[in-house]
Amino acid sequence: MTLSHLSFSDWIEHAFSHEVGVHGNAWFFDMDAPWWDPAPGVAVDYLTRLFAEPLPALQWFNDAQIAQGLTYLMNTSASGDSGWLYCRDVPAAERQRCVEAIADLFEQIFALRAAPVLSHIDEPGGNALNIPCYMWFDVMPSVALADDPDRDRLHRAMLATMERILALENIACQEAALHGLGHWAAAYPGKVRETIEVYLHADTGRRADLSAYARAARCGCVQ
Repeated sequence: MTLSHLSFSDWIEHAFSHEVGVHGNAWFFDMDAPWWDPAPGVAVDYLTRLFAEPLPALQWFNDAQIAQGLTYLMNTSASGDSGWLYCRDVPAAERQRCVEAIADLFEQIFALRAAPVLSHIDEPGGNALNIPCYMWFDVMPSVALADDPDRDRLHRAMLATMERILALENIACQEAALHGLGHWAAAYPGKVRETIEVYLHADTGRRADLSAYARAARCGCVQ
């Protein structure tokens, strides 16, 4: 069943209210699962509102439900590659605001609720939010295709967003930003190197394994 006309509150309920099973696939992989398929402008608006002010919208859901809902909305292996963010019918300024609001989501949700552990070394002690945090910039959909005249503007906004997240205190967020920057190093080597160099030079007792990951991300050597 396709859902095209949900209010913002109904959309939040649709994406985040499902129970999280201990075994088996998430609800959105069921053959008869309801599927949110709005106009791209509506999708970008709702995502921006959620990312910019996540706490009021998500206050009734536990960490596992939030992780599952964000995966449903943004992971390209779930339903996250619906073309909303790279649709040129949506003004570039609106798409840019959505990209920039991702840093607010990290500051208000992941920085406070993800465990401060490193996922790239499978460090124990993580919770349901750690993997969506770590994989965010690896699995999220494109924000601009090659023929988009605003492609560089949107990509620069994404790089600036990762830079903001890199400044958060929680090392899980720092790792997520480094993971993303590492994947962008081939396309924007100068900016990625500059951002990570600043991070490395500001070392205030950082863990050696996180610094090593930063050096690997600087040259794009991340998975």
